[in-house]
Amino acid sequence: MDAILLGFQTLATPMVLFMLVTGLFAGMIVGSIPGINDNIAFAVFIPFSFAMPPDQALALMVGVYCAAATGGAIPAIVIKVPGTASSLLTAEDGNAMARKGMAGRALSIAITSSVIGGIISSIVLLFFAPSLASVALRFGYVENFALAILGLSSVVGLLRGNVIKGAIAAIIGLTVATIGFSPVTGFPRYTFGNINMIEGIPFVPLLVGLFGVAALLDLMVDIFRDRKDNKPLSKLPEIGSLLLPRALMRRLWPVWLSGAAIGNVIGMLPGAGMLMAIFLAYDNAARRFRRLYAGKPGEEAWGEGVPEGVAAPESANNAVTASSMVPLLSLGIPGNSTSALFIGALALHGMVPGPLLFSQHGNIAWMIIVAFLVANLLMWPVAFLVIRSVSKSIFSIPKEVLVGVIAMLCFIGAYSDGANTFNMWVALVAGLVAFVMRMTKIPLGPAILGLVLGPQLESSLNNSLLISRGDWLVFIDPINHPISAGMIFVSALLWIVPVVLNFLPKKAA
Repeated sequence: MDAILLGFQTLATPMVLFMLVTGLFAGMIVGSIPGINDNIAFAVFIPFSFAMPPDQALALMVGVYCAAATGGAIPAIVIKVPGTASSLLTAEDGNAMARKGMAGRALSIAITSSVIGGIISSIVLLFFAPSLASVALRFGYVENFALAILGLSSVVGLLRGNVIKGAIAAIIGLTVATIGFSPVTGFPRYTFGNINMIEGIPFVPLLVGLFGVAALLDLMVDIFRDRKDNKPLSKLPEIGSLLLPRALMRRLWPVWLSGAAIGNVIGMLPGAGMLMAIFLAYDNAARRFRRLYAGKPGEEAWGEGVPEGVAAPESANNAVTASSMVPLLSLGIPGNSTSALFIGALALHGMVPGPLLFSQHGNIAWMIIVAFLVANLLMWPVAFLVIRSVSKSIFSIPKEVLVGVIAMLCFIGAYSDGANTFNMWVALVAGLVAFVMRMTKIPLGPAILGLVLGPQLESSLNNSLLISRGDWLVFIDPINHPISAGMIFVSALLWIVPVVLNFLPKKAA
């Protein structure tokens, strides 16, 4: 308890607290720019922290880290262009709500979900970091492969009545993920002699294309239909109220808690990443919605404006931010790529994460932990101010002008990732593919999941088989790898149970 009080005392210094709030505003604004992922937002501010005292610098970085993931939800909801990769699922139901005049409610759900997920994760970090870090150490190549299989199996919950098209989408994603260097041979694959593809298809331009350019094409179709029907020039619907009804909050609490729990668990696992967490949380919320609300009067279809579709991924993605610091601060092992950048921020000030951090720089270590909790408590007022300024200006722009604005943001965002014009072509082609997929009712989610999990799946599989000397039973070994065996068992249930449940009513009929 004395250590926690020391952390609060260090953070309570006026300049340290000021830098934390500055980081929140900066992260929120930068995160709301399409194409700027969490890593870029964090990396941009590391040089600024070099000349600051360690406590102020790290408070700034905590603020940026927490707010960047939340800020990505603003353009995802308003114009269906995720600011960061962590908001890609928020764009579906969030933008659908915005088009129906409930943008304010969708934004409020997103911010509230992020705050709740972040607070729960911060409390876990504050009180349970050392004990939970030992669990993360038990995840090796075998467990990471099983985790990737579990993530892909979660797609089943998103594909009711559309399994074949969903499988096609997942295969497309996994296939694109194989482009570039092979983790086994080290030779490039499927590059067709293009040097820009040697390291694989760049993810940020791909994300910008799949969501941003595709949303741009959707907007152009809307404008064409308006002109065809001789409708007057229109703007996006008004933002509406930001207040959440009590009944809706009671309905969303189970989603917030489950999303935060998933984010906490995934965030602590090295290499799992934020995208894995949001997909699992989204799938879990979809199953719950279909069980309790689907088909009832006044309820939208999943993916067409359901509040749970916004609450689940947003609570999960912000829960990952603090929980990813559990293995980093306790053991020096980053939970994801953004927390790995935190090692650089610490190194700039002569600190090394791990057990020695608490003995040599105890006040800074506990200040970082406490800063995550305070940052999430301050998130709502900061987000409210940013939403009112950014969203209001976007909603006042006519659709015809918005097309140009979105196009500029998309292609600048794609180009900025490496300053390469090839990235702009990637965004354009990805946007066309996503647009065709939507027209043919092929879901985009499984393709994204395949892209994200493909490299982890392949490298973990190869390394696991090398360690086990080609023994495939290593993945279901309950003695040496009980965590892997458990996840493979759950993955099998995710496939088998829906088939059995669909078969039983037919037999009864």
